[in-house]
Amino acid sequence: MTINRRKFLTFAGAATGTVLLNSNSNAEIKPAILFQGRGYDYKRPSFPKGSRLLFQGDSITDMKWGRNQADRNHYLGHSYAFLIAARLGMDMPKTKLEFFNRGISGNKVSDLKARWQKDAIDMKPDLLSILIGTNDVGMGFRNPGKVVTPDAFERDYRHILEASLKANPKLRVVLLDPFILQTGRLKNQMAYTSRRKETDKMGVVVTKLAKDYQTAHLQTQELFDQAANETGPENWIWDGIHPLPQGHELIARNWIDLVAKHWAKS
Repeated sequence: MTINRRKFLTFAGAATGTVLLNSNSNAEIKPAILFQGRGYDYKRPSFPKGSRLLFQGDSITDMKWGRNQADRNHYLGHSYAFLIAARLGMDMPKTKLEFFNRGISGNKVSDLKARWQKDAIDMKPDLLSILIGTNDVGMGFRNPGKVVTPDAFERDYRHILEASLKANPKLRVVLLDPFILQTGRLKNQMAYTSRRKETDKMGVVVTKLAKDYQTAHLQTQELFDQAANETGPENWIWDGIHPLPQGHELIARNWIDLVAKHWAKS
């Protein structure tokens, strides 16, 4: 088999990491810089060395994280939490951050409250990130006799925040709004409109709590609305509720940007 000169140079450059010139252009093809904070162009947040980052929520956070924590192949699942850990772990290796996912599919905020001591307080996080609310909204549509009102949602949410801050007054907290898009099973206009109305009510509660407790606040519904306006909702969420990989990346990038601004390097 013969290999022409252009292909040979391409193969050789890929193997050695040298800088090559494409014979059809004047543009340089440069090797990627792979390590120690010189990868993607974004601001790094400031964390004390060895900080523990805990992600809490429902199925959007869960994404099948491994309940056997000795299995390091699957310990974070494949949600935005995994993507955040991958990015910060790669670009801030000397900080030795620890990442934990304790989202559980189907959870409402009352479920978080019931397991909060074991799955949050006892884990002694330095940063706590919470995305919850879509199941609180969904409960009322599945069973009208068990509607979770915004007042009940706020009461339980406030309970877990106060318990966490009592255990660690220096705890960093990030709150994410519940969100939906008009796609999948919510493609129907009536179904979407009614659920969006209730979802927005829970978002108002999260905004209030973020202000009251002076937390970082990621306005996730707004992010997805803007993204959907650009490319259509189907590109981001497949069933109206659960993000596709690029939807999780949308959360992850904006989460890191928010945290970097809220806890900037001095």
